[in-house]
Amino acid sequence: MESIDKGRFGAFVSALRKEEGLTQKELAQRLFVSDKAVSKWERGVSHS
Repeated sequence: MESIDKGRFGAFVSALRKEEGLTQKELAQRLFVSDKAVSKWERGVSHS
């Protein structure tokens, strides 16, 4: 199974979030996660 490049994934999440005009907190609420989780994803520091 291929591993996901966390940096590319973070940039992707960030770009889509901004395209939709959402804050990290708003995206987090829609996904039922914390805004800190979204921040970690976007910075590429989430643990798998």
